[in-house]
Amino acid sequence: MINTTVTYLFDPLCGWCYGATPMLDRLVASGVAPTLLPTGLFSGAGARPLDVGFAAHAWANDQRIERLSGQPFSQAYLDNVLNVRGTLLDSSAATLGISAAGLEDPQRRLPALRAIQHARYVDGRDIVTASGVAAVLADAGMADAARLVATPTDDLLAAHLDLVGRGRALFQRLNADGVPSLAVIRNGAPRLIGSNALFGSYDNLVAHLQAA
Repeated sequence: MINTTVTYLFDPLCGWCYGATPMLDRLVASGVAPTLLPTGLFSGAGARPLDVGFAAHAWANDQRIERLSGQPFSQAYLDNVLNVRGTLLDSSAATLGISAAGLEDPQRRLPALRAIQHARYVDGRDIVTASGVAAVLADAGMADAARLVATPTDDLLAAHLDLVGRGRALFQRLNADGVPSLAVIRNGAPRLIGSNALFGSYDNLVAHLQAA
């Protein structure tokens, strides 16, 4: 077991974050309970049209991620997500869904993230609209979170702004150059573990975390 506090910085529409899921799951299985903080990379000013050029760039990256991680990027994802014009690459709704799932229990953020990632990259489902995210969460057994996404409360919106704000602040403090990233926090001081450590061997990742 790794005796340290680990924070995971991510965006639910980041293919590399999806690729890092198996390594994150191994950390959880070892007894680590990572704090999940979204950075809002593809929300707000970071949202962009999913045009032909970006779709081709994303698919090329996705194939590389699949080779490195074993995480599947399906034909349904290519057909129903990347090859559909007129949609945005916007993680706002998906991130709100993760906030909703963890509103009362932060440990539910990771299962919500897994469900949202699987819905997009394997099932080819919509996770960029509130209705799409609500449907995914409902199917994952999180009906309460689904209702919150469909009709956000003031409490959820405040908690969501706080969560993303903390993620962005830590990202900037670490001078991170992208997600996924891990931060090891000891005595209030965070140390950055870059994304490369999430795509090598598990023993190498553990060594990075213990040395940080």
